[in-house]
Amino acid sequence: MSKATISAPQYLLDQAKRRLVPTVNTIPGMGLIENRLLTVDWKQRPLAEPPPGSGLKPVMGDSGLPILGHIIEMFREGPGFPLHLYDTRGPVFFADSPILPSIVAIGPDATQAIFSNRNKDYSQKGWHPVIGPFFGRGLMMLDFDEHMYHRRIMQEAFTCSRLTGYVAHIDRVATAGVADWPTNDARFLFHPAMKKLTLDIASVVFMGHDPGADHDLVTTVNQAFTTTTRAGGAIIRTSVPPFKWWQGLQARKVLEDYFTERVKERRNAKGTDMLTVLCHTEDDDGNSFTDEDIVNHMIFLMMAAHDTSTSTTTTMAYNLAANPEWQDRCRDESDRLGDGPLDIESLKKLESLDLAMDESLRLVTPLPFNMRQTVRDTDLLGYHVPKGTNVVTWPGTNHWMPELWTDPMKFDPERFAEPRAEHKKHRYAFAPFGGGAHKCIGMVFGRLEVKTVVHRLLRRYRLELPRPGYRPRWDYGGMPIPMDGMPIVLRPL
Repeated sequence: MSKATISAPQYLLDQAKRRLVPTVNTIPGMGLIENRLLTVDWKQRPLAEPPPGSGLKPVMGDSGLPILGHIIEMFREGPGFPLHLYDTRGPVFFADSPILPSIVAIGPDATQAIFSNRNKDYSQKGWHPVIGPFFGRGLMMLDFDEHMYHRRIMQEAFTCSRLTGYVAHIDRVATAGVADWPTNDARFLFHPAMKKLTLDIASVVFMGHDPGADHDLVTTVNQAFTTTTRAGGAIIRTSVPPFKWWQGLQARKVLEDYFTERVKERRNAKGTDMLTVLCHTEDDDGNSFTDEDIVNHMIFLMMAAHDTSTSTTTTMAYNLAANPEWQDRCRDESDRLGDGPLDIESLKKLESLDLAMDESLRLVTPLPFNMRQTVRDTDLLGYHVPKGTNVVTWPGTNHWMPELWTDPMKFDPERFAEPRAEHKKHRYAFAPFGGGAHKCIGMVFGRLEVKTVVHRLLRRYRLELPRPGYRPRWDYGGMPIPMDGMPIVLRPL
């Protein structure tokens, strides 16, 4: 495998300087237990001995706590723990565990090697132990030629003309939804309200429901999505009631039954919702999806779309409330746009929202890690990785690296603007949507949704923190979730 290419020589110099600074063995803001765990000198061992004469290094690692491994550090601090490993152990580390033994591959070079996957060394099977039972056969779970076959067909659902139709639906639901949120209330929790709104948007855009129609059915389906999505973070990973894994499997069956019936309805119907579009979409060669394909893709797309949009919008709401100068800057652009119907061209004018969104995605990346599995013995940055090894790479950790970003934990959207353009220091300095063949197919759709919702918020409310100095803490058991629900005060304008 060829080495990853560095796009800026200064990156190497900054990295070398950083290695000369003594490492601090605690992470600011981390709990007492997690910081104590970082000081433990775990017994190291190699994952496997490299082939004689290969010149490769063995991947060293440890088992952490009995049974749990390093799951406490990962769940509580997310990208912070891999950053600690990068500083103390290097870019490739073996985290042994009875739950999910895996290599942790950290830094932009490792991310580039895995995402570019030039020799097809890495398979999506790394996701299977985590979410396979719930989202199997979704686009993210497919590999190589089969993945490209399905992606080519699905791409027809994300053309500019299709996106234009989706924006109209998003705007209609978002405008009505945010208008009903309570004002002047420090107890208002933004994250659950946003999650409900994105599910309402998804039920219209993806499933073709009219807002408010068949409320009980929509509620049941939305609850099933929520249960299925969270099941991947279960500790007890077996189908035994009433545990979370079992609940996820039951919810998956609810979704399968629902979409199977809906596909039958939409095959002979017209509409601009994504389900109807997928029922009629063909690629240039006339290939189309089977009913089973559509069911699998819809379940995955619903999960991916509503969770990532919820996370991004929630983080943006906090950052704009905590940085009123940026809120004013974004609102000025929204005021110039006014309250008329939105489309793709009008949303492009909200340039400050783009900067604020990128900075929010950098600080709290909705999917901070990616899973892979090696299909053959592999050279990863000079380390020997055996066939069948689970590999976890952390783009979210790249987003916090001081050799890539000035004052990385500070909210500073201007870092994405010229002439600074810090995200260009390395091809994978900034990768919130993944990269390579599996880069998020709904990236543009997601950005349009988030900008639409935030634009409508800024036209109605001033966002304020519930108290001076408030800062959320995040649960990294799956996609990052604010532990307290993220209270935000909405003041009517």
